[in-house]
Amino acid sequence: MLRLLLSIALMIGGAYGILVGLVYLGQERLMYMPTSTLVTTPGQHGMDYEDVHMTARDGVRLHGWYIPAPDPRGVLLFFHGNAGNISHRMESIRIFRDLGLSVFITDYRGYGESEGRPGEAGIRKDARAAWNHLREERGIPAHEIVIFGRSLGAAVAAELAARKQPGAVILESAFTSAADLGAEVYPFLPIRSLLRHRYEVRGVLAEVRSPLLIAHSRHDEIVSFDHARRLMDAAHDAAVLLEMEGGHNDGFLRTGARYIHGLDTFLENHLSAARSAP
Repeated sequence: MLRLLLSIALMIGGAYGILVGLVYLGQERLMYMPTSTLVTTPGQHGMDYEDVHMTARDGVRLHGWYIPAPDPRGVLLFFHGNAGNISHRMESIRIFRDLGLSVFITDYRGYGESEGRPGEAGIRKDARAAWNHLREERGIPAHEIVIFGRSLGAAVAAELAARKQPGAVILESAFTSAADLGAEVYPFLPIRSLLRHRYEVRGVLAEVRSPLLIAHSRHDEIVSFDHARRLMDAAHDAAVLLEMEGGHNDGFLRTGARYIHGLDTFLENHLSAARSAP
């Protein structure tokens, strides 16, 4: 009997070790879910746009769209989530454009028509390339740029905003860190030891001095609302919380007019003031 129990324990331990190894080696596939085909364009939705091609510091060629708004009050630098590509964000592009923001949305490396393979260090370079395009190629003043990120994109946005000083920052459906989220989703695995892609959001928020709005749904089934609470605790005192309805991927749509009003009020209070400052 002892020998049988020992054999079973060894089998379970071996299977668990294999699972841990597979997660460690395959974590990029779990974290990044890019698609290469663009399913639509802003032009097909009645919006003028420009194809933008730029190069990150390590030579990776990136693709994005610049969608101008008539008489814009600023420019939104849009970082999307971990799945799909820029062509799956048309509803959000429309919302922000209707709010009077030109939109610059780019695909990370490995997504859409951008070259390379996704990874945290590379995606940070992609974010800086997008910022530099707005500042250097288009001459957009920093105080007229709103950095926006949803889900994984919120981590990208927070890190960039901590290094730069944009006119405003919007983090939607954000997690405190990839390790925190992974530990919640896979409590039976030593995620904090396995994870190579950290995406610390809470850790960098203290360095974000720009006006900040955190939007999150209490019913988010992927990133719990507790992440928003902890991010608000880490943010500066003037940070604003916009509570949404719905799930992780449709909260902004389910919240509807209240979401749009919350964004508009935040932009009016902060972006407009920044533009008018001497």
